[in-house]
Amino acid sequence: MPFKKYMLTGLMVWLPLAITIWVLSWLVNSLDGILGGVLSGLAAVTPQSLAPLIERLRNIPGLGVIMVASFMLITGALVSNVAGRWWLRQWDRMFTHIPIVKSIYNSVKKVSDTLFSSNGNAFRTALLIQYPRAGSWTIAFQTGTPSGEVASHLGADFVSVYVPTTPNPTSGFFLMLPKADVIELDMSVDQALTYVISMGSVPPSAHLQRAAALQ
Repeated sequence: MPFKKYMLTGLMVWLPLAITIWVLSWLVNSLDGILGGVLSGLAAVTPQSLAPLIERLRNIPGLGVIMVASFMLITGALVSNVAGRWWLRQWDRMFTHIPIVKSIYNSVKKVSDTLFSSNGNAFRTALLIQYPRAGSWTIAFQTGTPSGEVASHLGADFVSVYVPTTPNPTSGFFLMLPKADVIELDMSVDQALTYVISMGSVPPSAHLQRAAALQ
């Protein structure tokens, strides 16, 4: 039926854009809300003569995103030199001596250092593994290799993998598998994620063809 076909085609065209705009709008509003709270705190301790300026800043849309991006850029530039790295070590030392906080801080720092390190191998290789049972296959991502006490029990021929859930890849399962049971794929991580999120409806070949058609 042409009407149904046209409606579905139109939905496929506009849905990705609509979701992208919605996510970006949520991000901007969240950061603006955080900045608004900070400005409200400043308004309570600053002279009344500065109140109009603070109110104008609070009403600028997207200022929160600009401020956060600028803060991250400045922080990255500062810790790239010797003095900045010294202050970073003092910062780490302070948080690693606070009870309860040190456990959370150390865990998050280790994960972020692993994921965002340019020299790391986490989430740089897409894999094909049998999960949750033999004969059932799914996409996974290599996060590294077992180390420490775990490695002493398993041996050297094991890899650590993350199996994302569908359609939300931010949750999943952590597994340690023999290298012999893992098939390394040629597809990129982006292509593999697209395959997972689409529940297999957008295979890597179709993803490549669509990208080529848009160029």
